[in-house]
Amino acid sequence: MVTETPENGGTAQPNEPLVFYMGKYAAAIPLNRHYCKNHMWCLPITDGTYRFGFSAYAIRLMKDIYFLDWCVDADSHVAYKQQIGNIETSKAVSDLFSPAEGKILEFNQEILRDPALINVDGDNQGWLFSMTATNIERMSPQEYFNFLTANWENTQRILKGQMGD
Repeated sequence: MVTETPENGGTAQPNEPLVFYMGKYAAAIPLNRHYCKNHMWCLPITDGTYRFGFSAYAIRLMKDIYFLDWCVDADSHVAYKQQIGNIETSKAVSDLFSPAEGKILEFNQEILRDPALINVDGDNQGWLFSMTATNIERMSPQEYFNFLTANWENTQRILKGQMGD
């Protein structure tokens, strides 16, 4: 695998994921999907229908995921940034927000039974939900890599502050 780093100028081979290094930990960024600023990936299923899941970067920051709960039902219309659920991880309990305006079609029932699927296979079996949406604020894999790079120093300061360093 070719690794994308600021040092190598971001040159990956076709179909190889970009890799963002969080210190010594790698977060793969598959090229077959787009990414949202809330660190969810967005994979087109059909025209206007998308599947969403957590990026490897988000999964690495959250560490172990223990519990996931949705506060909206399938077939619900949601607004951009509307709270749609909650997640409990080894790091914190956090709210989840819709990455776009649209209609939630389905939630991945497998992760409700076993949230560890997100940790084990976040790019495939660990997907979160599918929805119809328009005007999704998406980034290409390279744009997401650049977004992570630009914000990494601030993220490190926040993490160190939470740990009391």
